[in-house]
Amino acid sequence: MELLLVEDDHKIAAFLERGLTEQGYRVHHCSRAEDAAGRALEQAPDLAIVDIMLPGRDGLSLVREWRGQGIDFPILLLSARRSIDDRVQGLRLGGDDYLTKPFAFSELLARLEALLRRRQPAPADSLLQLADLRLDPLRKQAWRGEQKLALQPRELVLLELLLRHQGRVLSRTQILERVWDYRFDPQTNVVDVLVCRLRNKIDKDRPQKLLHTLRGIGYVLRTD
Repeated sequence: MELLLVEDDHKIAAFLERGLTEQGYRVHHCSRAEDAAGRALEQAPDLAIVDIMLPGRDGLSLVREWRGQGIDFPILLLSARRSIDDRVQGLRLGGDDYLTKPFAFSELLARLEALLRRRQPAPADSLLQLADLRLDPLRKQAWRGEQKLALQPRELVLLELLLRHQGRVLSRTQILERVWDYRFDPQTNVVDVLVCRLRNKIDKDRPQKLLHTLRGIGYVLRTD
């Protein structure tokens, strides 16, 4: 899932980017409201995390602009302000939840996941599926047949990517960009290692193999 982080404190932004990326989210960071306003229109994130106190335009004016444009993704507001009036104002302008600084990352993650669940309840037809392999992207749970798979965050991201493009070969470069957000080849075997780990979890001891390697080309999830 794609998240837009609007935060001018670079230490907090780096902390959140690292933690959310480790949880399998793709994070796009902007330090100013002016930059974030257009980014939301271009990329349509699944959720935005917005600090109220920003240089130039504040976060509340950004939220007001988005809601005025009909943009309805969930917004989690961050602020060092603790007064009830500030929270009420933020929620009335279109914020969906409000978290005061300092905060624990675990609480931010729980609130973020709750907002995503509220926005996208997961009926059965929202599952991604190939043969007896199923993935619930929202709850980050996967099964092969009746067996629940113990997948790490990056393994979940890779599985979702492959399921959304099942039958299509994805190159190492495409996987690096989507799973690690690398715009360059780090000249390591991280993709091969991740694919190997995922294959062991979804295909090991199964008569029908789903994750295939096309040497020199890439990887594909398919039934044949």
